[in-house]
Amino acid sequence: MSFLFSLKNISKSYGDDTLFTGLSIDFKPYEQLGLIGMNGSGKSTLLKIIAGQTDPDQGEVITQKGLRFIYLPQEDCLNPEYTIEQVLYNETKKFGFDDKHQHKIIRKALGQGNFPDISIHVKSLSGGWKKKLAITCALCCQPDVLLLDEPTNHLDIKGILWLENILKNAGFSFICVSHDRAFLENICRNTMEIGKFYPDGYFRINGSYRKFKKEKEKFLAARQKQQSSLKTRVKREEQWLSQGPKARTTKAKYRIEQAKQLKAQLQILKTQNRICAAPEMDFTATGRQTKKLLRAFNLKKSMGTRILFSDLSFEMGPGFCLGIAGDNGSGKSTLMSILEKKIQPDEGKVEWAQELKTAVFDQTRSALEPEMPLKQALNPAGGDSVNYRGRSIHIVSWAKQFLFMPDQLEMPVKNLSGGEKARILIANLMLSPCDILFLDEPANDLDIISLEVLEDSIRKFAGAVVIVSHDRYLMDRVCNTILYLDPESSGTFFKDFSQIIKFRQALHNKSGKTPKNHKPKQKKKKSSGKIFSYKDKYELDHIEDKISNAEKLVNLLTDKIQLPEIINNPEKMSLHCSELKQAQEKLDALYERWEELEKKKSEASG
Repeated sequence: MSFLFSLKNISKSYGDDTLFTGLSIDFKPYEQLGLIGMNGSGKSTLLKIIAGQTDPDQGEVITQKGLRFIYLPQEDCLNPEYTIEQVLYNETKKFGFDDKHQHKIIRKALGQGNFPDISIHVKSLSGGWKKKLAITCALCCQPDVLLLDEPTNHLDIKGILWLENILKNAGFSFICVSHDRAFLENICRNTMEIGKFYPDGYFRINGSYRKFKKEKEKFLAARQKQQSSLKTRVKREEQWLSQGPKARTTKAKYRIEQAKQLKAQLQILKTQNRICAAPEMDFTATGRQTKKLLRAFNLKKSMGTRILFSDLSFEMGPGFCLGIAGDNGSGKSTLMSILEKKIQPDEGKVEWAQELKTAVFDQTRSALEPEMPLKQALNPAGGDSVNYRGRSIHIVSWAKQFLFMPDQLEMPVKNLSGGEKARILIANLMLSPCDILFLDEPANDLDIISLEVLEDSIRKFAGAVVIVSHDRYLMDRVCNTILYLDPESSGTFFKDFSQIIKFRQALHNKSGKTPKNHKPKQKKKKSSGKIFSYKDKYELDHIEDKISNAEKLVNLLTDKIQLPEIINNPEKMSLHCSELKQAQEKLDALYERWEELEKKKSEASG
């Protein structure tokens, strides 16, 4: 079989909601696919069907025998009473690994994950560490095909870069659902979007997200041109059909049938293009001409004995967007709270323009009461109409602007998806003219179409914006400058995320933190009399270089088998897969030998 697995005429519905119909897709060996689509398009369901966790209503999944599919869901399913180590052993036990192999897999995974204490219980972990543990569990299962559903949720910049490094060097196939466009760009060789507005139910290209975006724009432009042309033809045929029977008797009967077909085609095309519609977002500024809306002087804030940031000074005026980035716990939300007047800094001060008006997007979404109906959530003032920029808009029209259907208006907020809740908060912000927008993780749960509209509305906003986000693509597109907070520095301003990543690498290397997944070299200890020979010492001193070279070879061979000329040649594919397997086995043996030497050295030094 030339394909790893194939979907043949897959269809799936839930009640009256049809997700997709007649999907037929082939997946090649060593596929590294980014899967995108609007909220509710069926991305998670498609992964579950591939993983065998959900059956399609129609169609079948055809796979090569013996493939191990591992599905990593959005919500982590970890036993809260287990320790980190127990979770990993319990998960790998399901696949029948022998004790030695299981131990080796878990030790290597723990080294990759850099877990601070493997005896910590899951219930004590933060959201980011739980996500990292769930990813590590999936990797320990040694998948042939890894299916990742929004794996960057809850991860900070450090965690996202960690996962990127793993997937870039993956020796397995994967399909990744994500709205993180920078992440997709960095890890995926191919990109596919599923949606009812595509004739085949999906649009797929061999290339990165940026290439996909360009090709999609061409496709949509062609569709609009096709609709315009078809509309003209239908109008011409309708004029002919409107003529009296006498005028039509001399015409061929097939033209009447052709006119009906053209009208049907136009209706289908209109429906598909309408499904592709994006929410409408446009924030309203007060229009004040004050040049300096906010000024911060020498801000400092500590959390216990740890300094979050110090000596921060900046000012903001109309049209300026400040991004705040950093790892979880670095002080981003704390700084936002200071700028919003919620808390005071330890040192320094903030000056606000007189009668400054602000609007806040809260990532916790605390303003949304679970039992509140959507109609009330979209219009906190009450009534059947909202007042937007002096115009009265009926609540049904207002809801449609944010992609809600009329039959959803009485639905309680608790039944809505994360993306739908985010759109409610954005709708509320639009009703409040302000001087400064405070956006705390606004990108969470939004699909890519909504993110693009959000970006455009932020850039057009005449006031100032402060935004906290891990979305590098979003931040690079909207921010004039990005403040990066790191425990190793007091807070530094950068132009874009590429500068931040270089700064992180330099800063962490300088502080002695080891990049990638390698163990640090152990300090030399005096021997306690047990045998640790000169030959052992020499081997240990040089084994890290051997491991590094072995990893480079694995990465090289992994990249090689992704080339079209290899994928399309079964003999070459078989040869290079064999070479990759041997290289991976050699790398695993080196890691195992490293552990043996470290243990031998430790015993010799007492």
